[in-house]
Amino acid sequence: MIAVAIIGLAALIVPPLAFSQSCALCYTQAASAGTRMIQALRSGILILIAPPTFMSVCMIFIARRKSDQFRPDDDESQSNRDW
Repeated sequence: MIAVAIIGLAALIVPPLAFSQSCALCYTQAASAGTRMIQALRSGILILIAPPTFMSVCMIFIARRKSDQFRPDDDESQSNRDW
């Protein structure tokens, strides 16, 4: 129970520490940019996030289908028990 409490506390503390690692130059450039630059920055972020997310979902789907190929059906497993 104490380990769960420590992990929960660490989960609450770590995100603010991760946000403090942001680049000061990136922040000032984004803050002083116009609306076109901010829109381009948002589009760039989406372009960088979408392909890895899509590939991860595809890999999970493929792994799930492959694992179902090697799982015995109920009929086959029942016939192996009746020897």
